[in-house]
Amino acid sequence: MRLPLTLALASLALAACSQKAQDELGQAGNTMSADANATMARAVNSVDAAADKAFGDAQNKADQISNAADDAKHKAGAAMKDIGNDIED
Repeated sequence: MRLPLTLALASLALAACSQKAQDELGQAGNTMSADANATMARAVNSVDAAADKAFGDAQNKADQISNAADDAKHKAGAAMKDIGNDIED
C-alpha cells in the first residue's frame, strides 16, 4: 500500500516541477557528465604519457647497455690481439 502511494506522490512531485527546473536539472546532469568525461580523458593522457616516458627510458638504458657491451667486446678483442703480438715477439 505504501509503495503505490509513494510512487504516486513522486510522480506528482516530478510533474509539478516547472519546465525551467527540469531544464536546469538536465543541464546540470550534462555538465557533470562532461566534467567526468574530461577528467577521464586527462587521466588517460597522463597514463599514456607516463608509459611512453617509461618505455623510452627503458629503451635508452637498453641501448646504453648494448653500446657498453660492444665497447667491452672491442677492447677485449684488441687486448687479445696485443697479447698475441707480444707472444710472437
